[in-house]
Amino acid sequence: MRNAALMLGIIGGLIAMLVGFFGYGYTEVVQRHSEVGEMFGNFDRPELIRFASFFAPILAIAGGAMAKIRALWGGALMLIAGGLVYYAFGFGVFTMFPIGFLLLGGVLALAAGKPDEPKAHF
Repeated sequence: MRNAALMLGIIGGLIAMLVGFFGYGYTEVVQRHSEVGEMFGNFDRPELIRFASFFAPILAIAGGAMAKIRALWGGALMLIAGGLVYYAFGFGVFTMFPIGFLLLGGVLALAAGKPDEPKAHF
């Protein structure tokens, strides 16, 4: 379960990074060229999009990397990252896979209650 959580966290973080690049880039374009925002729409809170675009992939990749040794911390970071992606971007065609990967990876990491090595992490 820890290996699956590791892979899901890293893959979900990489996909969330792509979503974050486009989200952050769109807020920058709308800030510099307001007519783009008038034509295609604008975000209600661009600072939330920028925050989530930066921190959600970092939390996801760090949580995935930690899932093998520190499953509790890694799982918590992946759940926070999945929730942050959902809160900032919503559930749509481009966010369903990162959200699903991160939430499933977080649950799998937390479900790996007994550590494989004798050192407890809870």
